[in-house]
Amino acid sequence: MKVFDTAISDVKIIEPNIYEDERGYFFEAFNAQKFEEIFKVIPKFCQINESFSKKGAIRGLHLQKEPFAQAKLVRVIYGEIIDVILDCRHGSSTFGEHVSIILNSTDKRQVWIPRGFAHGFQVLSDTCIFSYQVDNEYCPNAEVTIDAFDSNLRINWPLKENVILNHKDRSGVAFQDLIL
Repeated sequence: MKVFDTAISDVKIIEPNIYEDERGYFFEAFNAQKFEEIFKVIPKFCQINESFSKKGAIRGLHLQKEPFAQAKLVRVIYGEIIDVILDCRHGSSTFGEHVSIILNSTDKRQVWIPRGFAHGFQVLSDTCIFSYQVDNEYCPNAEVTIDAFDSNLRINWPLKENVILNHKDRSGVAFQDLIL
């Protein structure tokens, strides 16, 4: 496994070792011992979520307020996305900044997103299956949706036409109005 830094030091890209032969492939999607060696923490994942989305769909930007904040380990099972991670940690040197990362089912890269970050993605392929593990239970009353098109965030969503958003994501709050 290789780990790559991003512009936000606590957000990491994880590239697994993929073993291929005539049968297909194998890789470790998560190994607690290796995770602890690298990140000095073992997340206690309590839920694994999966979504199916169509090209142009944007899911997010979502985060959970304390005490329900969630760390996430995310990956694409099928297709390709642009993954966006926004630092919402007051006092952080990168507060209000984001990173954008292409994730796909070909290279099987994953992203580790610690607590305190909002997360969202846009589907670039015709369809996508996206999976993420979280380390805290979901609480609807603790969820915040940030406007993915907030001009102050300067997120460059690659697909501008035929964007698909649900009601919750269309009603996101401006980042400057975010109260955690």
